[in-house]
Amino acid sequence: MMKAALLLITCLFSLTAFSQAYKLAEGYKIDFSNSDVSGNFKKLSSPSIYFDPSNLEKSQLNFKIEVASINTGNALQNKHACGEEWFNASKFPFIQFNSSKIEKTSQGYKAIGKLQMHGVTKEISIPFTFTKSGAKGTFIANFSVVRTDYQIGKKNGGVAETIKIDASIPVIKK
Repeated sequence: MMKAALLLITCLFSLTAFSQAYKLAEGYKIDFSNSDVSGNFKKLSSPSIYFDPSNLEKSQLNFKIEVASINTGNALQNKHACGEEWFNASKFPFIQFNSSKIEKTSQGYKAIGKLQMHGVTKEISIPFTFTKSGAKGTFIANFSVVRTDYQIGKKNGGVAETIKIDASIPVIKK
């Protein structure tokens, strides 16, 4: 009887721990801008999104952006951005973020984790908010990265080094 009760509790805990599993929904936006260039990335995927505000220790956000999906509104500029001097999309086809920790802040949350671009991985903190309505939710993040920290383009190469990222990522419960 004790083993059956323990098994039931374990199963219920497992279901609760992953009851906040989400998948990407349509309509996500990953925009970037600085004083010299702006645009977006059209292709985002996520192998795992687990977010539960009441259980942040179990929460995990992992995202992957396809570099070749860059869109600046200028085909020649897109090709140049994917080239060896900038993102080198043939060698480094993805920008990836994998959280290691999620914390509550006074303005929402922050995901602390590894951001990998152009073969360089750095730990960063991404502030975000999450709004939920039924089985759907939306993550909103606004942050900046310094492109030369990731060896993207040349330092003082005619393009501002700090790139602002604005992301809106709608999700739906699995």
